[in-house]
Amino acid sequence: MPIVAQSTETTDWVSRFADEVIAESERRAPGKPVVVASGLSPSGPIHLGNLREVMTPHLVADEIRRRGHRVRHLISWDDYDRYRKVPKGIAGVDEEAWAEHIGKPLTSVPAPAGSPHPNWAEHFKAAMVESLAQLGVEFDGISQTAQYTSGAYREQILHAMRHRQEIDAVLAQYRTKPKPADQKKQQAKQKPLDEAELEAAEGSGAAAEDDGSSGSAGYFPYKPYCGNCEKDFTTVTAYDDDSTEMTYACTACGFSETVRLSEFNRGKLVWKVDWPMRWAYEGVIFEPSGVDHSSPGSSFQVGGQIVGIFGGEQPIGPMYAFVGISGMAKMSSSRGGVPTPADALKIMEPQLLRWLYARRRPNQSFKVAFDQEIQRLYDEWDRLDAKVADGTALPADLAAHARAVGTAAGELPRTPRPLPYRTLASVADITAGHEDQALRILSELDPDQPLASLDEARPRYDKAEAWINTHVPADQRTIVREEPDTELLKSLDDQGRESIRLLLDGLADHWSLDGLTHLVYGVPKVQAGFSADATPKELPPEIKTAQRSFFALLYHLLVGRDTGPRLPTLLLAVGQERVRKLLGA
Repeated sequence: MPIVAQSTETTDWVSRFADEVIAESERRAPGKPVVVASGLSPSGPIHLGNLREVMTPHLVADEIRRRGHRVRHLISWDDYDRYRKVPKGIAGVDEEAWAEHIGKPLTSVPAPAGSPHPNWAEHFKAAMVESLAQLGVEFDGISQTAQYTSGAYREQILHAMRHRQEIDAVLAQYRTKPKPADQKKQQAKQKPLDEAELEAAEGSGAAAEDDGSSGSAGYFPYKPYCGNCEKDFTTVTAYDDDSTEMTYACTACGFSETVRLSEFNRGKLVWKVDWPMRWAYEGVIFEPSGVDHSSPGSSFQVGGQIVGIFGGEQPIGPMYAFVGISGMAKMSSSRGGVPTPADALKIMEPQLLRWLYARRRPNQSFKVAFDQEIQRLYDEWDRLDAKVADGTALPADLAAHARAVGTAAGELPRTPRPLPYRTLASVADITAGHEDQALRILSELDPDQPLASLDEARPRYDKAEAWINTHVPADQRTIVREEPDTELLKSLDDQGRESIRLLLDGLADHWSLDGLTHLVYGVPKVQAGFSADATPKELPPEIKTAQRSFFALLYHLLVGRDTGPRLPTLLLAVGQERVRKLLGA
């Protein structure tokens, strides 16, 4: 059932943008659906940085829907962009062979070998569409290949050609101004997310893609794809406004032809003209942009001046910061191996991924964890879940939680018994795919409410298992000893033997997650003459040292290392009989 709109008012950034967007939409287009937009280039894997381009307007659109307004979230697939370079590390792609397609539209490039999709753009688009479905993102997809080749933008293209001098004058303000050294240095550090903007930053053939072609025939904001080689290494050499006759020549293959632009559908407006044209065409009210688009002379700033030529207004456009990965550098889609939403959804539930994007303002950077940090994030999420359940969550946290667990259409599917992620990961690690063993251990976590089936712990259990299998190095995996370490057991002093005895004596009565936690922390307290229930405030600092030494001893006896999964989970996983054997009972 739909989630009831909450009285978040201005408690979070999403609500504040929703207020502004609704007011602006009523001013510009009263009575019409609110239009928010995203743009994605399927030039390679669409990564978690690109996902912010979608999640920011999605969250705002969803808040607007919750308030009862009609809203359209457009995702413009920039699949008619040129194939700029061969991304590194793409399976099924021979870099030398695919380099032959540089300059063609993305939809004219073959998909990687073995792909079921008809072309390069559809191959990378499909993975993103599937991930967005899991994330509950409702959108209207628009293929720019379909728009341009069907003639949908014909009037806009002819309009741009008629007003090319005005467009050129706007672009010239930025073309002719040399950039200060500090700005060049800052730009060199940035890794733009958008392919067209990246071309503009890199120069060479990029200038033509970004600004249009200038030559003896003048400036033109339109770039045809060659009728012979399909590439965009073309220059318009003549154009007549009255007849719309256009002559172009291709420097790649030498082909030249004259066509009527009023009937020609094999080309596109250059990026800094194309984007504001679409704002006007679609009536976009809200569209965020990355930091690379928000700097002086960038696409968003220039587009704000050009959009008026098409009779439109610039959208409300917050800048969004980069998204990083724990242990990895900032992402760029022109490189292979960057994690995608599909990669993240293999190891975390959609609710957690939505929460990461919802809880931070767009201009705040954050990281998505693929390392041990994912366990801490899940602990934080579970604590928030508990606070929401008992009514102690702060308003902004409550709003972020509501946006994470569902949309205006309803709640996302969730794990019936959301056991701690780190516990599930430990169990998956120790049992190495044996589901019957995993169920045995998990059912003993809480004897009063035993788990009847692993399905109760899914999909979270499957995510934790995938994380263990794909992101934890082999030398960090847990392998339980087959036989006792007799040498270590013989070498124990009286205190060491006493600590093992106290643990073994309490195993049967404490065989649950909470019970074993109490037991393993309590043994050093009892040995020091304190109650097992004594709180840290009642204990001297050396008790912590004694606990660490005791834990290290148990890890060595059970798994042959100084550390491992949390001891209570490890003990449950090993099983009471085997624990007694390995501890020398």
